[in-house]
Amino acid sequence: MRFRTSFRSVVLVAAVLASLTSVLGDWPQWRGPDRDGNVKNAFVPAAWPKTLREEWKVTVGVGHASPVESNGRIYVFARQGDDEVLLCLDSTSGKEIWRSSQPISYEMHPAAMGHGKGPKATPVVSNATVYTFGISGALSAHDARTGKLKWRREFSKEYARTSPLFGTAMSPLVDSGLLIAHVGGHDKGALTAFETETGAVKWSNNADGPAYASPIIVTLAGVRQVVTFMQKDFVGVELSTGKLLWKLPSKTQYDENCVTAVAYKDLLIFSREGQGLTAIRLARQGNEIVPQQVWNNKETQTYLNSPVLQGSTLFGLSIHQKGQFFAIDADTGKTAWLSSGRMGENAAILNLGGKALLFLTNDANLIVQPLDAKAYSPLAQYTVAASPTWAHPLVLGRRILIKDETSLRSLAIAAP
Repeated sequence: MRFRTSFRSVVLVAAVLASLTSVLGDWPQWRGPDRDGNVKNAFVPAAWPKTLREEWKVTVGVGHASPVESNGRIYVFARQGDDEVLLCLDSTSGKEIWRSSQPISYEMHPAAMGHGKGPKATPVVSNATVYTFGISGALSAHDARTGKLKWRREFSKEYARTSPLFGTAMSPLVDSGLLIAHVGGHDKGALTAFETETGAVKWSNNADGPAYASPIIVTLAGVRQVVTFMQKDFVGVELSTGKLLWKLPSKTQYDENCVTAVAYKDLLIFSREGQGLTAIRLARQGNEIVPQQVWNNKETQTYLNSPVLQGSTLFGLSIHQKGQFFAIDADTGKTAWLSSGRMGENAAILNLGGKALLFLTNDANLIVQPLDAKAYSPLAQYTVAASPTWAHPLVLGRRILIKDETSLRSLAIAAP
């Protein structure tokens, strides 16, 4: 009897550990579990190989939405022909488990023709549900196990335009039973909280049309709030009610606010066109919350790139010199180093658990950068696709998943 009890205990412990490993390995949304680009418990080889070995490759369709992973399944949102398609793949083999497709017509803005009609917003997986936000602004919820559609909302009755000029790009988030998405289009829309199970509207803030940046949730100045760019402003909105708490003017020439803000200590770090990188602190003044500038760095300015933190250092890609990687002291805003120029239009950046950085440029150049270097000094560089790579990569153990123009590839860093 003792043996049987001990055996059951071992099995139970093993199951719990397996569950924890799965949770720690999940990458369920834009920029990961905390929306900050940090890959927890990342595998980093002692020496990076000369090449990365392809394990499998799957045609998934066009689009810039990044793949996400939860409980051993990969979810990819893309366009195939006239349909927006949500695919569920086995993370080990790439084999299709289920798919859900919906005919979606979409007319591209002439300035965005090179980016195609594919969705740009990354799905979010929460409580066994996958939520997608299509390029034309349709919001959907699918059962993550079966692919069955749970609910779907589109907003043509509420708004003349249901997406911003260059297509919906903000990646929704889930918190406290709410799905946060900025619906509507150019000049008119609403940052909205939907009940996750039904799609019913909990609150709506119609102060402005949507931007292309993705929101984060922080607790600052004593209030839990959604922080994001709208079309013309950088704002904080109370999570529970949708009330506007504060805002900063952020108008750009072509209404292209694209960068996810970074939370650091009690600071918010963000970039505005022509104004460089800025850090603010939210201060209480009576009943108001007032953003106060802490530092401003005009040597760097991000356009599409969302920076990543390691300790007190912020890493990113500036638009200056046609693309410069940078490292900045997040406490003071002082530049630690800048790379040479012409690095690319964009780079998706991942922090491999405080062990190294991955830079994936839009021209399929994957760069490994040491975190403690005093300058841009790559440890390794790989060409990982034959077509553009605008989507964020996905790191799963010893593998890196790369979404190029139409395909998803699994590349082995090292043998298991």
